[in-house]
Amino acid sequence: MATQTSDLLAAAAPRTVDVVRGVADDQLDLPTPCRDYVVRDLLNHLYEVVVNFQQLAGKRPVEWSEKPDHLADGWRDRFETETGRLIAAWSDPSALEGVSPGMGMPQTVIGGMALLDLTVHGWDLAVATGQAYEPAPEAVAELHGLVEQLGPTARKMGVFADPAPALSPTTPDLPNLDHLLAQTGRAPTWPTP
Repeated sequence: MATQTSDLLAAAAPRTVDVVRGVADDQLDLPTPCRDYVVRDLLNHLYEVVVNFQQLAGKRPVEWSEKPDHLADGWRDRFETETGRLIAAWSDPSALEGVSPGMGMPQTVIGGMALLDLTVHGWDLAVATGQAYEPAPEAVAELHGLVEQLGPTARKMGVFADPAPALSPTTPDLPNLDHLLAQTGRAPTWPTP
């Protein structure tokens, strides 16, 4: 990534933390743009991302198969704390060196994946719960190349859906965020196509 990963995470994180803080308890069962995830599921997934990518910054193994419920008392504060730890973990220059032993990809890509989840899932949660969301422009600009690079494999693995119809030759001037969302298979106009 051209800009320091920790700087991009520091720009993106407060925006997603604000969205997480804005989720009301009675919104936890609402649908989201992520297939098969309601708000509660997506919050738990994002919490796991924030914690596990701290470990990945240190090139330590992570366990993705456990699916605990992180939404106990104080979960909003804990999410903010863990997000701060994520930024700190990726601010160590050695975090960006070499290949991830557990993921088999360059560490720079792994750091970008954390940024992608914070940015795109911040939008997912915001639209699902009726909140405003303005991602960090520098993060969105940096993520286009990463999504293009990861797209074919991510689609095969079911992580991304096929590019949304918003990405047609007749819409080359989509706003940066809409273009990024469409690349991941999301309809920027969710819940309508």
